[in-house]
Amino acid sequence: MTGLDRAAYDRDGFLVLERYLPAEDCDALQTRMAELVAEFDPGPVRTIFSARDQSHARDLYFQDSGGAIRFFFEEEATDERTERALNKVGHALHDLDPVFDRISRQPRLAELAAALGFVQPLLLQSMYLFKQPQIGAEVGWHQDATYLHTQPSTVTGFWIALDDADRENGCLLALPGAHCGPLRQRFHRVGAELITTELDATPWPRIEPVALEVPRGSLVVLHGLLPHASAANRSDRLRHAYSLHLIDGQAVYDTDNWLQRPGLPLRGFA
Repeated sequence: MTGLDRAAYDRDGFLVLERYLPAEDCDALQTRMAELVAEFDPGPVRTIFSARDQSHARDLYFQDSGGAIRFFFEEEATDERTERALNKVGHALHDLDPVFDRISRQPRLAELAAALGFVQPLLLQSMYLFKQPQIGAEVGWHQDATYLHTQPSTVTGFWIALDDADRENGCLLALPGAHCGPLRQRFHRVGAELITTELDATPWPRIEPVALEVPRGSLVVLHGLLPHASAANRSDRLRHAYSLHLIDGQAVYDTDNWLQRPGLPLRGFA
């Protein structure tokens, strides 16, 4: 596959592919999400997604979202218009909505997964991330393998910018090369609860964070052990993104992972 610098990915733990998706694909995802939001009736109870304190983990609406399309609200949202109050929508858009399915399973993404070494790629999780103007919350430093754990670790993120992303509106931040370190935590099921267990107290390495500023349509590949984050969006601009997480079917997906999909088997790109 052209444009893939595998050596840079192995060195840094991330790869930026600028303008990877055409504008019409970005338009299609944003238009379809606007339709889904317009059809959504939140009712009296709203589940807030908080990367800060994980309060959503106590809510069955979140716990059972692995095989559904669920809507999660921003902590600071006061606007009554739903489209300006959401934090994200997840976690099975790629399986349950035809537009997200078509774009998530396009041949270019399958080729990318193969070039990254996937033998049996499975699309595990998808999220539409709003990062609302002025109230889009900070996402602290974390590793995706904390939340989606396989043995051996294979989770890989495809993060797609649906708007230009920069320092002002909360672009991704990464610690290049830090994916070579250990997995620090696991967020997983213990009985009926979701808890975070510390595995390794090693602090993040003292590496200067890199701001992954990218134009609309760009795709960022994220290694599952790479520490990454994003700052709050205090600008007046949108920063929508679409995120897919893949695992390799040759690895063991732990039965205590928070994300479970009873009745909705995992599929690859076909």
